[in-house]
Amino acid sequence: MRHRKSGKKLGRNTSHRKAMMRNMVTSFFDCEKITTTDARAKELRKMAEKLITMARRGDLHSRRMAMQVVRDKKIVAKLFETIAPRYLDRPGGYTRIIKLGLRAGDNASLSMIELVEEEFTAKPKKKAAKKAPAKKSAKVAEEAVVEEEPAEETPAEETPAEEKTDK
Repeated sequence: MRHRKSGKKLGRNTSHRKAMMRNMVTSFFDCEKITTTDARAKELRKMAEKLITMARRGDLHSRRMAMQVVRDKKIVAKLFETIAPRYLDRPGGYTRIIKLGLRAGDNASLSMIELVEEEFTAKPKKKAAKKAPAKKSAKVAEEAVVEEEPAEETPAEETPAEEKTDK
């Protein structure tokens, strides 16, 4: 059983897998778009999004933690100075995976992973309508209608007409 075991092995031993993912994430931040297999792209997304979230903090500790993974000062500088500021208002989902089809040589499914460029707009939160509050709101609406009716019965036009009949 694989309880509490996250991530795919990708057919490699641990050291090879770590080195491959470091190289891929370095190339990804350098080019901002790479083509690879589906499984590798999904694993790369986890690492890249964690690094971008770390870079959004922007402090020295975050930079040193990123250097443990990327190990190229120019790419880390690009991550912290150009890539992370793009996503300050975005609460996650910095990457997009687009499926490209099958590779000609071995029929492996290919995907392109890229950084999301569009502007993030937060969706308005929907209020969940519960059964009990809905009945209360109907009663409140009825009370509002009842309160509005007396205001309509005594308009300002009728008062001068009554004064004229009294004279």
